[in-house]
Amino acid sequence: MAKEDIQFVQAREILDSNGHPTVEVTVALKDGVVAVASVPAGTTTGEHEAWELRDNDPDRYDGMGVLRAVEHVNQDIGSSLQGMDVTKQQEIDERLKQLDGTPNKTRLGANALLGVSLACARAGAMVTRKHLYEYLKKVYGFKEGTYTMPIPMFNIFNGGKHADTNLDIQEIMVVPKGIISVREQVRVGASIFHKLGRILVREGMDTDVGIQGGYAPTIESTTEAIGLILQAIDAAGQTSGAGVSLALDVGASAFYDERKHQYIFKIDESFLTTDQMISLYNEWTTLYPIMYIEDGLDQNDWVGWRQMTEELTRGRDMQVVGDALFVSNVERLSRGVSEQVGNAVVIKPNQIGTVSEAVAAVQFAQKSGYKVIASQRSGETNDDFIADFAVAVNADFIKAGSLARGERVTKYNRLMAIEQEVS
Repeated sequence: MAKEDIQFVQAREILDSNGHPTVEVTVALKDGVVAVASVPAGTTTGEHEAWELRDNDPDRYDGMGVLRAVEHVNQDIGSSLQGMDVTKQQEIDERLKQLDGTPNKTRLGANALLGVSLACARAGAMVTRKHLYEYLKKVYGFKEGTYTMPIPMFNIFNGGKHADTNLDIQEIMVVPKGIISVREQVRVGASIFHKLGRILVREGMDTDVGIQGGYAPTIESTTEAIGLILQAIDAAGQTSGAGVSLALDVGASAFYDERKHQYIFKIDESFLTTDQMISLYNEWTTLYPIMYIEDGLDQNDWVGWRQMTEELTRGRDMQVVGDALFVSNVERLSRGVSEQVGNAVVIKPNQIGTVSEAVAAVQFAQKSGYKVIASQRSGETNDDFIADFAVAVNADFIKAGSLARGERVTKYNRLMAIEQEVS
């Protein structure tokens, strides 16, 4: 057995940042290298995502346990991968897909497969004595030795299913796209975050945070939240628009009524059609320095998405971004490209199940002229894999949550470390 060969694969059940179970996988090699990776989970998941296997046992973790996924790793997957060369990442991921044998990972679970895929990638980097981002570049044929750092998108105002508040949209983010270094982007983002907290206190609002670390006060309207953030940008000594832009993750599928074909806003008890939603975005992007709208319509409304893309990108540099629409899936992204739907895609490895499939979605997006946003999930761990992944694939942006909560900040800390290593 060569030093790169997998000696054993083992999984266990751990908790994510929401207190729900998830899968952690350990891969050990013949030469003693041991790598560990953990799998994030979404709170709002697109219906077309790869299957996250849960136990559905009401007596354990309200049915959210992952012991079946753990068992699949420890038995079916572990025995099949034993003796494989860990540096053959694409072969490993193909073996994982074959072992599952279903289109959407419903037999073994995408959480089981991804945990193994992530841990193998990390072990491959360790045994070849490369940084993880450096190793992934080599494995997947990205140009080595050159690095483009992704621009962080800091989620500083939480809503939707990410917070116990009346704000319907999931995330309002600040994007320091006019600032050059990651280190300075993080500093500016942190300054805006803390200035916003002081403004909320001054206005008599609470400063509790949502599950991604952004503030989550009760608010009168979406535009009031935007106004408060613009005040914070100004208080931090930054220029909105030129230096710091805004980005919205609407998460529209979560408040779309399929029966009524309307979007129901609880914040002001309004009911909007697709046309009215697009008009609303046109108004917001005209009034405010918003450069990014994610999941602005329901995940199955391809016709509406095409209309929204056409209207929002006409004559301006606007990112119309698919997350639940594309779910990091090349087939769905291919349909989007052919139908001129969106111009950017969120990549979340757990939406598709293996590192190689996530990279394939990135490469197809880049070939098609779409921007790439590497993203964490709302149920996170302290694993910082996504930061190395974003650098390796030359992602344009990275979403890792707010500048509070350790499972979010660890990704930004890793980005700053990578920047220092490659500069």
